[in-house]
Amino acid sequence: MSYMQVIGKRAKEAKKSIAYLSQEEKTAALLAVADALEEKEAEIMTGNRLDVEAAKAAGMKSSLIDRMYLDEARIAAMAEGLREISLLEDPVGAFDEVKVRPNGLRIGKKRVPLGVVGIIYESRPNVTADAFGLCFKTNNVAVLRGSSDAINSNKAITSAIKLGLNRCKISQDGIILVEDTSYEVADEMMKLNEYLDVLIPRGGAGLINRVVENSTVPTIETGTGNCHVFVDRFADQEMAVNIIENAKTQRLGVCNACESLVIDREIASQVLPKIVARLAGHGIEIRGDEEARKISPELVKATADDWGSEYLDGIISVKIVGDVHEGIAHINEYNTGHSETIVTNHLEHADLFQERVDAAAVYVNASTRFTDGCEFGYGAEIGISTQKLHARGPMGLAALTTTKFVIFGNGQIRK
Repeated sequence: MSYMQVIGKRAKEAKKSIAYLSQEEKTAALLAVADALEEKEAEIMTGNRLDVEAAKAAGMKSSLIDRMYLDEARIAAMAEGLREISLLEDPVGAFDEVKVRPNGLRIGKKRVPLGVVGIIYESRPNVTADAFGLCFKTNNVAVLRGSSDAINSNKAITSAIKLGLNRCKISQDGIILVEDTSYEVADEMMKLNEYLDVLIPRGGAGLINRVVENSTVPTIETGTGNCHVFVDRFADQEMAVNIIENAKTQRLGVCNACESLVIDREIASQVLPKIVARLAGHGIEIRGDEEARKISPELVKATADDWGSEYLDGIISVKIVGDVHEGIAHINEYNTGHSETIVTNHLEHADLFQERVDAAAVYVNASTRFTDGCEFGYGAEIGISTQKLHARGPMGLAALTTTKFVIFGNGQIRK
C-alpha cells in the first residue's frame, strides 16, 4: 500500500469509533486536548521557531510569516478555541424536520457525521487545532495535510492533540497529520475516494484551484478573498475611511481583508485623498486606474490583473465607476464570492447592492473583516465557503455534517 493508502485505512478504521462518541466523551476529550496544548507550549513554540526562521531565510513576505507565527497568546487562543467548541451546540443526532405522511409514516432528517474529512491547507498552524476540534465535535476523523512551511509546528500541535485523546482513551487516529508534504502525496490525497468522504482546501487561489480541478474526492471550496469596499456617492466619508482602514490594515494576510476599492465618481475627488492619506500611514501601496491617478497622482498605475488580485499584502487597488450599477457590475466580474461591502446612507442603493452582489457575505456600512464564524455568532469555523452547494459562508459545525432520512412505521407496505 502507498503512504496515503495506509493513512486512509487508519482513518477509516478510526471512524468506526469516533463516529459514535457521545457528547460527554467529546466534551471531555476536547478539554483534555486544550490542556495538552497549553502543557506542550514549549515544544510547540520550538517547532514554530524552526518554521519561522526557515520562512524568513526563504524570503517569505511578512504578512504570511505573521499567519504562521505562534507565541504564548496564540497557543492559549488555540486551546481556548477548543474549549469554546466543546460548549457549542452539538448538531450530530439533531432532527432538521419531521413530517407525518397520510399513511402514518413519520419521516425525519437526522444530522450525521460526514465521516473522514481531509483538509489541505497552507502556512497557518492554528488551523491544525481548529480543524481537529470542529471535525471531532461532529464525530468526524480529520486527515490534515499542512504545508511544508509549517510542518514542525503542525507536528508539535498534532502530538499534543494525540496526547489529550490518549488520556481519554480515544483513538489517537481521530487526527492524522500527513507528514509527507510533497506535491505527489497531495495529489494522491485528492484521489483517495475509498477513504476520504470530503476534501476541503484552505489557502490561496493556487492551492484551491489545484484541488478543485484535480480532486476526485468531493470538495468544498473555501475562499480566496478578493473583497471589495464600494464607496457610494451617498456615503458618510469618515465612515468610509474608517471601514477601509480596518478592512485593509487590521490584518493583511487573511481572506476577508479588503483588496479592492470601488468609488462612485460623484464623490471620488473628495473621498479618495482622505483614503490615500489614511492608508499611507500604514505603508499601503495603492494601485489606481487612470481616473483615480488624476485625483491622487501618487497612486501606482493599476493593470488589468489588479482588479482580480488577492494580494494578502500591503497593496490595494482603486477603481472609479459612474454609479452603483457600474460598481456592482465591476464587483461581480472580479470578486471571488467571499465578502463585499457598500458604504452608503441611501437605503435603495444598500438594498440593490445586497440583492445583486453575488457573494457569501454582503455588508452595508461594515468592515469585511467580520466574515468569521465567531464574529457571526456561530463559533469556530473550518473555513469560508465561496461555493453554493452544501455550505456557503463561514462553515461551522453543521457544515461538517450531512443528513440521512430516518423513517418510522407500524407495518406500512406500499401498494
